Amino acid sequence: MLKIGEREFKFKKDALNYYKEILNSYDFGEMLKDDHYNDIIDLLNYDISFSDNHPEVEERENEEEAGNDDYVIENIRIGKVQFNTKCFELVYRNGETDFISYRLRISKRKEDNFNDFRIAARNAVQCDLRSVKQEYFDNFSKKGFVPCQETGIQSNWSDLVVDHRQPNTFSIIVDRFIEMNKINLEEIEYVTDFNNLYIFKDNDLLETFRKYHKEKAVLRVVRKECNSSRAYQGRLKEQKRDLRIKN
Repeated sequence: MLKIGEREFKFKKDALNYYKEILNSYDFGEMLKDDHYNDIIDLLNYDISFSDNHPEVEERENEEEAGNDDYVIENIRIGKVQFNTKCFELVYRNGETDFISYRLRISKRKEDNFNDFRIAARNAVQCDLRSVKQEYFDNFSKKGFVPCQETGIQSNWSDLVVDHRQPNTFSIIVDRFIEMNKINLEEIEYVTDFNNLYIFKDNDLLETFRKYHKEKAVLRVVRKECNSSRAYQGRLKEQKRDLRIKN
C-alpha cells in the first residue's frame, strides 16, 4: 500500500499509472490544473530525496512562510526532454525550473550510495561515450553499418554499445575514483539535468570524474549481446583498435 498525500494506491503500478495519466492528459508547455498541481506537490513531499535546488517543498499559498521564497513552486507544467518525452517541470518564483521524474520518486529505491554515484558518473560521461561511437561510425560506416569490434558482424547504430575493456570496467573506474579522492558517498548531492538525467550537483566533481574517466577508459564498440565481462581481456595489452576519448 502506498499513500501519497491523501491518495492511497494498493500497488506501486497503480500509482505509476495515475501520474502517467496526469502527464499524458496535457500537451507540452501546459500548466497543471490546481488538483493536479497538488498531486505533484504531494509526490514531492512523498520523497524529497531527489529534490534539487530547494531544501524543502513549498506550496504557493505558503510562500510568505518560506525560508527562501525564490524557490517556492509557483507552477508545474509539462516539459519536453530527450526524444520528445513528456515530464513534469517545476517553475519556481525566481523563474528557474527543474524537471522531475515521477517514476524515480514513486519507486523509492533502496538506499545504495555507490549505485547512485555510479549512475551519476555514467551520465557525466555519456556524451563522451557517444562521441567515441560517432567517430567510429564516421571512420568505418558503409551504408550505415560498421563491424562490431568483438564479433566483426556488420551492425547498425542501435545494435551497438560502447563497452569498457577489462580490467578497467566502468564500475572499477568509479570505485578507484572514489577511493583515490576519499569521497564520502553519504555527502554527495545529486540533481537532474535538462534531459532528466541523475547527475552530480557539484560541477567540479562532474568534470573531475570526466577527466579521470578519459584517462583510464579503454573502449570498444560492440554488439549489445556481447558479454562485457569477458575475463580474458584482463590479460591483454592495449591494442591498436582500442578506442579512447579524445576531447
